[in-house]
Amino acid sequence: MKFATEYLEFQTRKKREYINITDKVEAVVGKSGIQEGMALVSAMHITAGVYVNDAENGLIEDIDEWLEQLAPFKSNYRHHRTGETNGDAHLKSLLIHHEVIVPVTKGRLDLGPWQQIYYAEFDGMRRKRMVIKVMGE
Repeated sequence: MKFATEYLEFQTRKKREYINITDKVEAVVGKSGIQEGMALVSAMHITAGVYVNDAENGLIEDIDEWLEQLAPFKSNYRHHRTGETNGDAHLKSLLIHHEVIVPVTKGRLDLGPWQQIYYAEFDGMRRKRMVIKVMGE
């Protein structure tokens, strides 16, 4: 079994952004030389997430609106007693989740016809990291 690990860094311009990283993950898979296996894609921060869905701008706006309705920014989260003001970002991350596992078949990501991999930032404008770990034969 072979393994390959790479880290991506993000520093978004806005507090919330959704970044298509499919090409970056595919590049790591290609460099790994693995033909059959899986790619783990994981945000390394508790205020960010990773998800698989369609790369359609209207849907991305719908996802953002849905997350804001379920976990709105507000000043009275108990977490804010720590001095932080990002309680909503922690909750949004729980809804999206922090990682995905994508199959690798014949040396390529084995995604459905509309599926893309996204990094979701909920407390941006500062440096964050993400890990891509490819495993297989």
